[in-house]
Amino acid sequence: MSPIIRVTILDDHQSIVDGYIYRLSGIPKFEVVAAITYGDDLEPTLKKVPTDILLLDVYVPTSPDNPNPYPILNAIPKLLQIYPSLKVLVISMVCERRLIRAIMDAGASGYVIKDDPAAIRDLGNVLLSIASGGIYFSQKAYQLTLEHPHTESSELLSSRQLEALSLCAAYPNDTMEELAQKMIVANSTVRNLLSTAYIKLGVHTRAAAVVKARELGILPSHSPTLTM
Repeated sequence: MSPIIRVTILDDHQSIVDGYIYRLSGIPKFEVVAAITYGDDLEPTLKKVPTDILLLDVYVPTSPDNPNPYPILNAIPKLLQIYPSLKVLVISMVCERRLIRAIMDAGASGYVIKDDPAAIRDLGNVLLSIASGGIYFSQKAYQLTLEHPHTESSELLSSRQLEALSLCAAYPNDTMEELAQKMIVANSTVRNLLSTAYIKLGVHTRAAAVVKARELGILPSHSPTLTM
């Protein structure tokens, strides 16, 4: 990692982005190198702009023409494979235990609740901890996840099944071939992942699987209203 910790922000609320930039602006160790609004811009941005830490919201539209939430359960493991030294900190209004655990299982280095004022005020130290290989949870996220044993609901789907379903939710009109290209796997692999997910969820179609996963809180559905 370079002496300067380079930060990229993916969040569709400009006031939130401005707040992060403000928190980090007085710390010489950090440089915000990019701030983007749409998920589909993330990979091209990281190719152009070297980044050490990615601040990522759960509810970010995929593109200007696609308001569905960007499939971060697919994006996080893919980006970590391409950039092994990248650290991902998710900062979100979402307080759903199953989704938090799925995001951490995907490879995130921390999860901060947006209405956790202590963590937001101390954002610089949070990022320093993550940059050095640490894991950080907001207290509320910690209580929701680490203090509860795994249950059959939280382990209902594998991380790869959730990854496939997150793509189905973000790109509902994609063919099986297009989904496979996004996951960089064979068509048969996606088909098997989805078919086994359908069985576990007790549904028969892709759309029904997405709806059920959202009802269970293991996929994001729509953006909550910010109260900040």
